[in-house]
Amino acid sequence: MEAIIYTTNTGSAEQYAKILAQETGLPAYSMKEAQKKIRPGVDVICLGWIMAGTIKGYSAAVRHYQVQAVCAVGMGRTGTQTDAVRKKNCIPGECSLFTIQGNFDVNKLHGMYRMMMELMIRTAGKALAGKKDRTAEEDDMLDMMLRGGERVRRENLMEVLEWYHLQEHI
Repeated sequence: MEAIIYTTNTGSAEQYAKILAQETGLPAYSMKEAQKKIRPGVDVICLGWIMAGTIKGYSAAVRHYQVQAVCAVGMGRTGTQTDAVRKKNCIPGECSLFTIQGNFDVNKLHGMYRMMMELMIRTAGKALAGKKDRTAEEDDMLDMMLRGGERVRRENLMEVLEWYHLQEHI
C-alpha cells in the first residue's frame, strides 16, 4: 500500500484519512493532491463520502490507481449497508469495503447537495419521526438529520486497521 486518498465535502472523509495516516504511517492526500504526487497504478486505500448511495471520488480513484480498500463515509452506522453500497458502486468482491459513520451538518453542505439533503430531511425525517417502532439505527439517523452530529471516531476505523495490518503480513 502506498497511500490513502480521499474525497470529502464536509470534512469527515478527510478526518478519517488523517487518522488512518497516523495509524498506518501511509501518506494521505486529497484526490486532487494525489493526482500530482502519486504515480498511476499504485495500491491505495480510497475514502469517499456517500451521496445517494454513490461514493464520491471512487470512480476517479479506480481510473488512476489500484484500489485495495474503500472506506465509504456516510450517515449510516459503521458497518451497515455494505451490500447496497458495493452493488451501487460496482465494487468488485476482491476489494475490501468498509462503511463508516461520519459527521453530519446540513449547513456545511454546498449547492445542490445542501438542497438535496434539506429535502431529504423534510421528507425522510418526517416519515422517520412519525414511525412508532423505530430501530436504534433509525433513531440515530433521525437525530443526525434534526440536530446534526459529530460521529468521526478512531474506533469506527478498527475493521479497516485490522484489514490493513493483515495486508502487511501477506
